[in-house]
Formats: sequence, C-alpha cells, structure tokens
Amino acid sequence: MAEKYLRENKSSFNIVKKSKIYAKITDLDDAIFIRDLLIHYDWDLNKIPQTIKKDDDYLVLAVIDEKLHLLAKYKVQPNTLTILNLIKNFKRNPNNSKYGLNITKVFDTLVIKKQIAGDDYVFGYYDNFEDARFVRNFLLDNDWNVNAFREIEFDDETHSYRVVSIIDDNVYVLGNFNFKSRIKLEKVYEEFLAKISKHKYGLARYPHLDLLKDRIPELEEKFQVKTKDDNWSFENIDENESILSQVIFNLTPFQQSVYDSIGKNTSVSDIERSLIRYKSKNFTQKIEKNINELIDLNLIEKTDDECFSKTNF
Repeated sequence: MAEKYLRENKSSFNIVKKSKIYAKITDLDDAIFIRDLLIHYDWDLNKIPQTIKKDDDYLVLAVIDEKLHLLAKYKVQPNTLTILNLIKNFKRNPNNSKYGLNITKVFDTLVIKKQIAGDDYVFGYYDNFEDARFVRNFLLDNDWNVNAFREIEFDDETHSYRVVSIIDDNVYVLGNFNFKSRIKLEKVYEEFLAKISKHKYGLARYPHLDLLKDRIPELEEKFQVKTKDDNWSFENIDENESILSQVIFNLTPFQQSVYDSIGKNTSVSDIERSLIRYKSKNFTQKIEKNINELIDLNLIEKTDDECFSKTNF
C-alpha cells in the first residue's frame, strides 16, 4: 500500500489514479499522507480541507488548476488571511522562479506576456521588477482585463501607490508613491513625458519607453500637460546636445541611472533614494564609483556644497 498511486520523479512524487495526476509532492512522507487523505475523501478534491494536522505541523492545502498543492507547513494553525495570501502568491509564482508567471527579461527590459488562444500578447514593458510584478499581479487578479485599472492603484506587495496609464492596451506605470496624498498627477505626467523625451534624444536610456518616442504630442494631449524637465529643454536640440546624446547613449545602464537621478545640487543620499530599487552590497561605493566616472566624462560636476549637478557639456 505504501507505493500505491505514487509515481516517483527525479525530485518529487506524483499522486496518480487512472492516469490523472492529483498532486505533485516533494517529500515522500507528505506524499503518502496526502495520498491517504485523497483516498479518505474518495478522491473528491472539493472535500479536501484547507488545513490539516500532521504530526506536529499544520499543512496548508489548496486545489489550484484541478490539482492539490501543499503550500506550507506551520507549527500553529494559520488564519484565513495567511491562507489566502499563500494561495495568491502561489498563483503568481507556482514554480518559485525569479520573476514568476508571465514576466520575462529581454536585455534590460522586463516584459509581461501571456498566450491567449495560441497567440502571444504583450501587456507592458518595465525597467524594474517592482512595476512589472505589480502589473502582472493586478492582471492575474482581474482576469487580464487592462480596463480594470484605475488611475491610481495600491500595490499590496510594496504597500505603495502606483500611477497607471493604459496606452494601446499596454500598461505603463508612471510613478510610485508611499503616500496617496503626495501624488500630484500633473507633475507625474510631466515627468513621464520628460522621460520619453530624454530617451528619444539620447539624454537618458529608457528602452521600456521605446514605443512612445514618436508619440509625445499625442500624449501631451492625452494628459493635458506640456513636456517639462528641470534640466533640459526639448524644443531646440542643438549640435552640442547631439554630441551629448551619443556620449550618454554609450553609458552603462547603471551609469545612465545615476546620471538621470542628478538634478541641481544633488547629494549622494539623494541619488541613493532615487535608485533604492537597485540597492545591493556596497551600494554607496558603487554610486560613488559611477559618479567619478561621470565626472571624468565631463557629464556632471561637483558643486561647492559636496553635491553634484549636470554640466553644460
């Protein structure tokens, strides 16, 4: 009886009856327990409890896509909210991969794609995982309906607010804020259009905005604002700016991020806050190294108060 209905794989065990796989379980002891549970309930997945005691642990079980999954073990019986979060997170990343479902990385851009009726559909392009994850999660929770987005949405992963716009069925994240009260939509639109313009003229590199480079007038009308930036004027791009564009375009992605985070009298702390999503070991030293490289390229200069500003090239 110990091996009945069990099929051993390389690193797991399938529970199988009449060619139907009911569950895939990593540990043999857990697989036997869950196999016996299925037999007890006559293989009716609808009768399987969400939590059940096994020895000293509480097992959290869920039926997803007509298969039984062991989501977690706890010493204390988990509450309903914990179970709901486990189910939600499993649906978003069932294979425990780096990005989860529907997110792939193409060069420096994260792309959300889903296959529908045999065709691949793109839902958005992003320069950071937090934005991509937020959009993917929302779409999963709303049956991939882009029209379900409101202009401002709450991100339950980061507990922040994101400003969203749908352009040609692609979902763009225009800004991210810790407090909803600090969102000034007109300013958000201006900064988003400025990013597109800087990418277009080579003043910064935002490949996730490639599709919008030639649509700035249309977007100005959509958002009812004019493109504005504290450091650049986009009305008359002259020869020097063309040379500058070539220099900036050849920067590494992190150099470009540091460069774009510098305004007037920007401190290292300001840059760190702007690039917090890239934080890793030796974060400050990495920023300082890239600052020195940008100074050598004559792209930025140090001011009297130990801050930095863009040069006039």
